[in-house]
Amino acid sequence: MKPYPAYPPIGMFDSGVGGLSVLRAVRSELPNQPVYYLGDQVHVPYGPRSLEEVRGFSEEITRFLISLGAELIVVACNTASAAALHWLRERFAGVPFVGMEPAVKPAAEQTHTGKVGVLATPATFQGALYASVVERFASGVQIYQDTCPGLVQEIEAGNLEGAETRRILETALRPMLAAGIDTIVLGCTHYPFVIPLIESIAGPAVRVIDPAPAVARQVSRVLRQQDNFRPGNAPGPLRAFTSGAVEDFSRTLNLLLGEARAAEGVVWSNGRLVPA
Repeated sequence: MKPYPAYPPIGMFDSGVGGLSVLRAVRSELPNQPVYYLGDQVHVPYGPRSLEEVRGFSEEITRFLISLGAELIVVACNTASAAALHWLRERFAGVPFVGMEPAVKPAAEQTHTGKVGVLATPATFQGALYASVVERFASGVQIYQDTCPGLVQEIEAGNLEGAETRRILETALRPMLAAGIDTIVLGCTHYPFVIPLIESIAGPAVRVIDPAPAVARQVSRVLRQQDNFRPGNAPGPLRAFTSGAVEDFSRTLNLLLGEARAAEGVVWSNGRLVPA
């Protein structure tokens, strides 16, 4: 077994705070594992951006995390996974990546009405990954989709229960519920932070699927294969970086993770990430 200093950190990134839902699951599954998280808040949200932009951001963020010692990268963003996961695996051969895949398969297996709602960004819905998952696993299931415009921004601002957040979700969910859905797939890593609000709108008969725990289990499997799994239950080191406002991100870490921690700033300079 490797001594503690030899365990490389998990590198994890998202356009903003959404990937913290994945970080939360990873910290629960692997409490002792060192993690470096980067929220690219200066560019949030990734959803409306072009494929080329998201690939460029993802490549440079990956390079930055690897420069800090990360040997496993978690693309904790559905949009970046759809746009750049295959690209990143080609660009960084030999580095294992774990990405996000819309949880359509378990939804299709668990639905009783044969009607499933999916909440995700436009880029996720337009990506080949989502289309492939639906084609492979949702045959015979009716899928209802909504992009929830503005929801990512409300969650970034910490408005998890406010009137505007509720309005956005009700606008998305009421037609789906009227159509008879009994399962909701969260196809954006920001959305698990509003699960209580979604459940209050949808009611107890509707199942909400958060993909983060399954991603955390996959991270655990990859680490064990690499012999980089650090056992133990003590909280492992966590460094959190943001390209946005450092103080705001530090407050959000406390709000969403319950961890009082000072974030570190990074800035984009000529397409490269450097410490602030």
